[in-house]
Amino acid sequence: MTRIGYTMMSEQAGPRDLVDHLVQAESAGFDFSVISDHYFPWLPSQGHSSYAWSVLGAAAQATSRIPLMTYVTCPTIRYHPAVVAQKAATLQLLSEGRFRLGLGAGENLNEHVVGSGWPSVDVRHEMLEEAVSIIRALFRGGHVTRHGAHFRVDSARLWDLPETPPPIGIAVSGDQSCALAGRLADLVIATEPKKGLLEAFDRHGGAGKPRVGQLPVSYDPDHETATSRAHEQFRWFGLGWKVNSELPHPDSFTSATAFVTTDDVAESIPCGDNPDDFVQAVLPYAGAGFTEVALVQIGGDSQPQFLDWSKGTLLPALRAALG
Repeated sequence: MTRIGYTMMSEQAGPRDLVDHLVQAESAGFDFSVISDHYFPWLPSQGHSSYAWSVLGAAAQATSRIPLMTYVTCPTIRYHPAVVAQKAATLQLLSEGRFRLGLGAGENLNEHVVGSGWPSVDVRHEMLEEAVSIIRALFRGGHVTRHGAHFRVDSARLWDLPETPPPIGIAVSGDQSCALAGRLADLVIATEPKKGLLEAFDRHGGAGKPRVGQLPVSYDPDHETATSRAHEQFRWFGLGWKVNSELPHPDSFTSATAFVTTDDVAESIPCGDNPDDFVQAVLPYAGAGFTEVALVQIGGDSQPQFLDWSKGTLLPALRAALG
């Protein structure tokens, strides 16, 4: 059975609202949760971008059951991997074992802010592999010293370690990242229901491991309101990760999506209040082999209404369809 998750979209709601929404998502019966880790929103219209790790700490205390996960953190430029390891270990302790560390090679949008430049994709994957090695070494305990191609670690040690380290997920979008994830990850992360990504992950050592997808949706009793909101805040989604990872600023995404229409968005994102439309959008993920799918309800102000509807209508419909 495919598990259904809830996304705390840090780009579209403030930190207190994100925690309040997660409390409601836990009550509604979602199986797990994820949070985006951004410095900027994708578009100015989204209007937010708080520090995901502070939100996670509050969420760990405000909830008791629902698993937590970064979707995803880049452990190479804005954050040093030794610091990511400390943050992840702390979250695992605060959440009493409910945390998973989702990692990725990052986007220029968020990483450029520290002034270190934006390397090529090959270098970004080299950096990610080295970062994962450092994080896992710190999770094992003891002092860690590394003089690698991209990172230096000088006698680092995590003094508060959970008995079970957080599982590490790696986001994939092509063969190179699938090979890296197959070798290094405990689970794989993707934002498109492409069976080929999972097959490549399996070929490189990922067979039998969890695979987590994500799907944007726009619930509203008024279909026009739902489609308009999806266009206003999520029209960047269709650009693809080869574009999304390179653009440096929300204004860049505004320019890049200037000719995307409301109809274009509605073709790829389920909108309105017909649960069958949402079920049909999730089914390709299940068919491709994803074991978990995190829904992103578009629009910060719309979360309470969406979560009420999910509890009584959407989650029962999804579970009936997915078995």
